[in-house]
Amino acid sequence: KAIRRQRQMCIRDRYNISIFFKSKGAAPEWLAALFRSLISMRLLPLKFDMLPMGSWHFTGDFDKTVRFVQTKQLKDASVWKMLVEPFRSGCADDENYGWRGEYWGKLMRGASLTYLYTQDEDLYSILEDSVRNLLSTQDADGRFSTYSIAREFQGWDIWCRKYILLGLQYFLEICRDKVLSVEILKAAKRHADYILQKIGPVEEEKLPITKTSSAWGGMNSSSILEPFVRLYVLTGLRRYLDFAKYIIENGGIECFDLFRAAEEDRLFPFEYPVTKAYEMMSCFEGLLWYYRVVGEKKYLEAAERFVARIMQSDITIIGSAGCTHELFDHSAIHQFDPMFGGIMQETCVTVTWMKLCYLLLQITGNVKYAEAIERSAYNALIGAVNTESQQWEGMTPVFDSYSPLRKSRRGIQMGGFQRLNDTFAYGCCLAIGAAGTALTTLASVSRTGAGFAFHLYQPGCIHGVTPNLQDVSFKIDTHYPVSNKISIVICLPAPEQFELLFRLPQFGRGSTLFVNGRTIVENDSGFFAVNRSWKDGDTVEIHADLSIQLLKDSDILPEAVTRSVRYGALLRGPIVLALDTRANPSGIDDAIDLKSESISAEPVANFTEFPVTQAYVVHSERRDHIFVDYASSGKIWKDDSATAAWFQIRSFREDFH
Repeated sequence: KAIRRQRQMCIRDRYNISIFFKSKGAAPEWLAALFRSLISMRLLPLKFDMLPMGSWHFTGDFDKTVRFVQTKQLKDASVWKMLVEPFRSGCADDENYGWRGEYWGKLMRGASLTYLYTQDEDLYSILEDSVRNLLSTQDADGRFSTYSIAREFQGWDIWCRKYILLGLQYFLEICRDKVLSVEILKAAKRHADYILQKIGPVEEEKLPITKTSSAWGGMNSSSILEPFVRLYVLTGLRRYLDFAKYIIENGGIECFDLFRAAEEDRLFPFEYPVTKAYEMMSCFEGLLWYYRVVGEKKYLEAAERFVARIMQSDITIIGSAGCTHELFDHSAIHQFDPMFGGIMQETCVTVTWMKLCYLLLQITGNVKYAEAIERSAYNALIGAVNTESQQWEGMTPVFDSYSPLRKSRRGIQMGGFQRLNDTFAYGCCLAIGAAGTALTTLASVSRTGAGFAFHLYQPGCIHGVTPNLQDVSFKIDTHYPVSNKISIVICLPAPEQFELLFRLPQFGRGSTLFVNGRTIVENDSGFFAVNRSWKDGDTVEIHADLSIQLLKDSDILPEAVTRSVRYGALLRGPIVLALDTRANPSGIDDAIDLKSESISAEPVANFTEFPVTQAYVVHSERRDHIFVDYASSGKIWKDDSATAAWFQIRSFREDFH
């Protein structure tokens, strides 16, 4: 009660608290923890909390991917220096009203999340140096901008300023230097306060937020909502929350209210007057942060209805959206339509979708968000990682920008491409990808009020603290989703009663859960809670049904049964199986004869054509075809390495019915 009474007085401004710590020397850890708790009281509690740094020790494919990105991209100090330079010039985006100013903050967000997992000392040193370098570019007015004052608040200026705030805020979560933390927060406040002076209601003689960009109805600018709420959480300064409320009341775009449309649940996002997927989802991330502060349920309901509509209309089998470049366009039915091809399924959309689903998973505890993250991670995201170091116009980007669905090649174009000088260029998907790869590990297991929740299964070890403050470890042995078995051994000093929540994969007949060899639930799916007295050596096993399933175009769009050209896709658990021309020299264009929905397939034991996670030979009437996991297909960015998740089928028995 005393803490609550002192809340407003003590943490009205975290900057002043930090100054107190600085003047009095290092604060005792209990006092620092107290102040962190006070700050978190500004937010509604999460049902699923992220584990603290140092909790994850994985060894599987996600771990390898995170470390690949860390080595190839995040620990390249020269890149960080290049991304700061546009702010030093202060006018790099004047000529074409571009978005060069977004790269640093997006990459810093992903790098800070990656550090939470890897705790790599060299990475931390590089990030701290880059933050200090960026702080040195702040101008006398408090701006971090790649637009001059004469050209500011046009194009992508506010969008870029948003990412400065986010980059600084995410680094604050890992920053060890208390003095640097004070400097960062002070710089972020000056940066935000300049925006508050200029942007706002017309009646206050300010420029409306949706008038700060001619792109996408100003939706890109409105997505600055999230970092302003975060800044309120860090400082307690009401002006930042008031500005967030202004953005929401302004509707997100000009002449339309995104948030009210979602709340009223009257349209699909592809029916909105502006359909840019990435920016729209970013606005709803901000809305969820606002909900966590004010607690008004209508904001959560709006975000959930928005996401439910996207799941129904636009998320494809690989867990991304946008068959028309980066736009919501009813992708669920266009994904197998041959009229839609070329640039599609942007990596920025994939990562933002995963981040939005993770935030909703934390807030609501709804299993469908974990399932969505898993599908995106194993297919669209990992498939976009350039593990084969392919080049694009002399560059070796760590991430591909687009993911094809029907026969096409990867590496066609770099999304959000901008040149920073004569020899260095970057792209939006390059900058955002690391946030997605880090999330595959950070979102695996959560703390709950009663214990722990398991969402994504990968081999390794998780360390935590039980509700009674015992150290606990969970040793996970699995090759899921190659294998259908997941084994978890609990290591615990003394017996204790607490709850473990397990996501039972929903594929096929569902999953069977065993505790110490005894069947607890059979052929079920979703979250299943086991609340018992756990002891050292207790073992939990999950057996998932990973039989190969055929998804037909008519399963999504019934009238597709009348089309002259039919399409199908093969799914094995969360994995989409795809054709690759390297594995099928006879081609992947002809329709595959399928007699029934029961697929005749055998694993290829020693597949050596190229690196894959899974490979199956599928038997059909005319000839056999080799299918591999989608993420491994098309990795050579050439026409002779085309990939196809949706392939032509020749069906029998009138669509198998």
